[in-house]
Amino acid sequence: MRLYFIIDYRAKSGESLELVINEEGATAQSHTLFYAENGIWKCEVDYFSKSISYQYKLKDERGVILREEFVMHKLHFPHNYKEFVIFDEWNNKNFPENYLNNKILYNKLNHFVPEKITVLKKHTHLFRIEAPIYNPDWKIVLFGSTASLGNWDYEKAVHLAQTDFGIWEVSVEIPENELIQFKYCIYDTKEGRVIDVETGENRYTAPNLSKDILHIVSNHYFKFKLYQMYHDAGVAIPVFSLRSKDGFGVGEFSDMKKLADWTKETSLGIIQILPINDTTANYTWTDSYPYAAVSVYALHPQYISLENLDFPLPVDLVEEYQSEKEALNLLELIDYEKVISGKWKYIKAVFGGNKEKIYKDRNFKKFIKDNESWLVAYAAFCVLRDKYKTPNFNEWKTHKKYIAGKISPFFSPKNKDYDESMLHAWVQYQLHLQLKDAVDYMHSLGISVKGDLPIGIYRYSVEAWTEPELFGMDFQAGAPPDQFTELGQNWEFPTYNWEAMKADDYRWWKNRFKALEQYFDAMRIDHILGFFRIWRMPISATQGILGYFYPAVPIVLDEFNARSIPFSFDRYCKPFINGQILWDYFGEDSGKTLEFINNNQNGTYSFKEEFDTQRKLSDFFKKNPRGPIEEQLISLCANVLFLPEERNGQTVYHPRFNVYNTESYKYLSDWEKKAIYELYHDYFFKRQDHLWYEKAMEKLPVILNATKMLICGEDLGMVPASVPIVMDELAIIALKVQRMPSENIPFYNPKDAGYLNVVTASSHDSSTLRQWWKEDPALTQKYFNQQLNQYGKAPEELNADLAEIIMKQHLYNDAMLAIFPIQEFLATDSALTNQNMDQERINNPAVFPHYWRYRMHLNVEDLKNNISFNQKIAGWIKDSGRA
Repeated sequence: MRLYFIIDYRAKSGESLELVINEEGATAQSHTLFYAENGIWKCEVDYFSKSISYQYKLKDERGVILREEFVMHKLHFPHNYKEFVIFDEWNNKNFPENYLNNKILYNKLNHFVPEKITVLKKHTHLFRIEAPIYNPDWKIVLFGSTASLGNWDYEKAVHLAQTDFGIWEVSVEIPENELIQFKYCIYDTKEGRVIDVETGENRYTAPNLSKDILHIVSNHYFKFKLYQMYHDAGVAIPVFSLRSKDGFGVGEFSDMKKLADWTKETSLGIIQILPINDTTANYTWTDSYPYAAVSVYALHPQYISLENLDFPLPVDLVEEYQSEKEALNLLELIDYEKVISGKWKYIKAVFGGNKEKIYKDRNFKKFIKDNESWLVAYAAFCVLRDKYKTPNFNEWKTHKKYIAGKISPFFSPKNKDYDESMLHAWVQYQLHLQLKDAVDYMHSLGISVKGDLPIGIYRYSVEAWTEPELFGMDFQAGAPPDQFTELGQNWEFPTYNWEAMKADDYRWWKNRFKALEQYFDAMRIDHILGFFRIWRMPISATQGILGYFYPAVPIVLDEFNARSIPFSFDRYCKPFINGQILWDYFGEDSGKTLEFINNNQNGTYSFKEEFDTQRKLSDFFKKNPRGPIEEQLISLCANVLFLPEERNGQTVYHPRFNVYNTESYKYLSDWEKKAIYELYHDYFFKRQDHLWYEKAMEKLPVILNATKMLICGEDLGMVPASVPIVMDELAIIALKVQRMPSENIPFYNPKDAGYLNVVTASSHDSSTLRQWWKEDPALTQKYFNQQLNQYGKAPEELNADLAEIIMKQHLYNDAMLAIFPIQEFLATDSALTNQNMDQERINNPAVFPHYWRYRMHLNVEDLKNNISFNQKIAGWIKDSGRA
């Protein structure tokens, strides 16, 4: 079988195109195209399969790849032809056909049945266009300049068949020997007519006068108008925050079905939740932090419904269970420790009473087999964590180092830990069944589910134990200072060893996305900036302020010399302390600090070796409290100008964040300050961008191509210039929070949002709108007048009418998605608002560790019956074109 590839691509002098054919299980074949004329490139290939997957690459004269397609072309060849001419187009990742052909489309078109097309020997052309259309009443047709294509007559348009999700094809006989011009249109099956024609110039293709060759016109980039594209609105709420009559003091997977019932009533199409992986480290309230999972695969036992297990509670425990359930459900906030201890008590009772039946359950056995790649290690980790009363595997008496051959016996019936291991495996099986049941129910209503992927892993997790080589265990990840946290954030997670992950083609990430795809249609990647660079701190630091970006182009000694900066390691890289600084920090308590610092007898002081890092001080204070001076001493450790890093046997340097605000900087000479400030500006705002672009493009395309979920990136914070470029190129949906603009403006206006955005009024990391309204009256007044276009003085409290205006601002715009925390929906109805607004905040990033315990103050099933409230919201959604 012979294939003739023809593609129109405008390359520069010295550049060339390469065709790469990928066959499963075989080495990729590369073919160089030759330049014909007028931007046309061609090549011939002998090929012997009925389907093909391939991509194009652009190379320079040295063979270096300048650009490549991240989405494969896929074609199927009719059996009755032996030669095919393929008229191709470059396929960008950010074409709508690529990012809109996702699991949400499959959910919206859940009754879709693929159509078949017939290709006859008399046909000359096969037209193919990828156009994901979310409206089930619409289909693609084409018309054109020849009689066989209708002579531009809508009534004679040729109908295409949807042969797969978003893929439209038709075979046509075009006998005319002339240049063929054509366009694709949208046809409404209910109205029985063409309702719109794609924008832009006419498409064209060549005539085909050979009876033995089929021309395949493989088109890309259907030119949608905005109203024709997918738009949706949704509600965001952590699963743990759902309150229902059936719960046990916390939201459960089964409660998501009740939320879906309300979502359906309000015409919302998406439910967004926080991470749901197991975070059980110590069985204390600190485990409530959903971004510190002990496994990236295991689900959290707190979400299990005791009333929906495969086996009922023992009769003698029912009364005790009902009493405990009633007491926990009366609480305004979650009591994490009581909930988790209570659930485990009843889970163990059910498991113990039905062990023999459970072990014989074929479906349970299949679950173990399908998930053994992570389940065996997870169950063993849980057994050892509970046995040694710590998740820190470095402190275990056995199995400190993970060896697969010594862990697999945990699943052997003869092993003393078999029952305990099976308990944890069975709990995961029950959680999987309950979550899958909830997701299937939501899908049956046409509602999509958006999950949340944490950027980091917990330091004492299954993954850190089993694959430490994939992580930077000597470092900590976090975030630089921002409007929430003056000292930055230290999440205490290890960083990623991206080189090790790249070596096996990012297998770890691909497997993670595959697991998430079982449940989710869309995914929010937390802190997507971490794929460009991560803010990392050495283990010796406790505050985020002592971090630096990695990877980064550092400062080397020669740069200090070139700028005539008199670099001194002790002066620049160690805390600068003099008598005035001591007094400014400690006042009359200055004398108490001499336990920790030495007087250098030259007007300066330095930390004693046993206290010369934040970690050393922090560890000392845990056992030896010293009162108010503790926090100040730890902060004084950060009074440095540069942070050293050992790299390839050389010491390199990174400016401390906000170096110009340090006490150390104030005691420099004016010319020294100027030189260091210029170096600081160059480091943070000039030299890194190209490196970060390269690093993101190295890993993100490979990882994202492994999933059919719609990908959204949380890109808040200090955003490098390369981030929006990469996100646009890869069609990653960006987040826009009105009061967290990336530009130097007080508020982001939702009407300025582009299509590849999700807009919202607040997030789980911010205060709610009602809280924010009271935080800064001057800012609120400006918002009231300038953003809401209201006259006069702003009211002291955010009322329901103003909350409604804010919601509508976020709905009536071009953004693909508008998703709001449930608290903001409730704020639009004075009868439904929580009188204690401070109970509605989910997280405060400035407080670590934070107790994540917000619960709705209303039962979610009662919301479904609030008809007037639901109709009001449904009206907004439909009117804004998001239904």
